[in-house]
Amino acid sequence: MKSYSTLEINEVLKGIIIGETSQSITAPEQLEAATDTEISFIGNRKYEKFWETSKACVAVVNEDISIEPGENRAFIKVKNADLAMSQVLELFAPPTPLFSSEIHPTAIIDLTATICNGAKIGAGCYIGPNVVIGDNTIIYPNVTILDECTIGKNSIIWSGTVVRERCHIGNDCILHPNCTIGADGFGFRPCPERGLVKIPQIGNVIIGNGVEIGANSCVDRGKFSSTVLGDGCKIDNLVQIGHNSKLGKFCIMAGNSGLAGSVTLGNGVIIGGSASIKDHTTIGDGAIVGAGSGVTGDIPAGKVMLGYPAVEARDALKQWAILKRLVNDSKK
Repeated sequence: MKSYSTLEINEVLKGIIIGETSQSITAPEQLEAATDTEISFIGNRKYEKFWETSKACVAVVNEDISIEPGENRAFIKVKNADLAMSQVLELFAPPTPLFSSEIHPTAIIDLTATICNGAKIGAGCYIGPNVVIGDNTIIYPNVTILDECTIGKNSIIWSGTVVRERCHIGNDCILHPNCTIGADGFGFRPCPERGLVKIPQIGNVIIGNGVEIGANSCVDRGKFSSTVLGDGCKIDNLVQIGHNSKLGKFCIMAGNSGLAGSVTLGNGVIIGGSASIKDHTTIGDGAIVGAGSGVTGDIPAGKVMLGYPAVEARDALKQWAILKRLVNDSKK
């Protein structure tokens, strides 16, 4: 079991220690559940009230903390407790699953595929013709990567993922279990003779560097040209990204949200959970779409939108307040 002293943890965090404790720290835990050998964190002053009843011996806290740690307890003051806690979690992180060999004997790898230095490929994987797997990339068991795909350096592809033909994934990416990259876009047109006619999807998907895509999420290939995810995008579980959509850098999409086809997101756009975005919509840099919202038109840069259909947040809040008053008046 890993354990650290307060001083050892602060060597990583570079904060200021307030108080002292003789306890060795064996794990991180949330305030309410922590034991007297565990470290927690207070990222907002509204959570200070939980410290008195918490058993944690140490807490990583923001610099504006207004309480004292108490007897045989300590705070580590930092500028951003949330970011500092991510460093603490790294200290205690257990090892990732091990490979007995760099390429498992049950993996099927086409003779034309290129597997670069230090890459690892797990049991039951299929690596198709002319695929390139970059240096130190890890492909966990039962992953399928089809013809002419490229995966960059230091990426991690978790089990069950399918990367279809001609798609390209950058360096330092993480694809979580069972996500699908490059499935056909949802394209059909009514035809009197044949019912619904499938529109061929002949494009691909291009994913930049440092992108993370959650479990069971789907990024559809373009009808023509490419569906594009820019560097640093973070996609949650169960997210749908439609064909020919283009995401700028560092966009965030929370769980169960979805983009229809040909949506454009600027840099730093945030899409809340279960939000849905109409096709051919453009959302400007830094805009935020609240959870459960439905976007039916373009959004300028920096706007915060709420509701279904989505309107500016301040207008949505006014509408909700009026509706609440109307309901209350009807009960009188």
